[in-house]
Amino acid sequence: MCSGCVRRRMTVRTSPPGATVSVDNQLIGTSPAATSFVYYGTRELRIEKDGYRTETIRRKIKPPWYQLPVLDFVSETLWPGEIRDERIIDVELVPQAIEPTGNVLGRAEMLRSQATGVPVGQ
Repeated sequence: MCSGCVRRRMTVRTSPPGATVSVDNQLIGTSPAATSFVYYGTRELRIEKDGYRTETIRRKIKPPWYQLPVLDFVSETLWPGEIRDERIIDVELVPQAIEPTGNVLGRAEMLRSQATGVPVGQ
């Protein structure tokens, strides 16, 4: 008797492509990147690319109807074929804002004066 199985796969696509993608602190590759998964639930995605803001996203992956309790036994063991569950997550990257040097130096000077207790400009 042939037994069934469920293949679960998650693909993360970014615009623009070429970002480094991690799922649950595990590097899966450069976007578009794909990985298999066993359990449904909340996943933490981290997407990094030079010149763009680093994105950390928590995404809940809900099980399909055939993976609900009792039905999952049938789909995982008795179903006579393979079932594929493909999830695609699209992420739009935001360009990183570069703050003017004067603003950064001004804040640094203010923090330095607060740390030493001496007012700015003295």
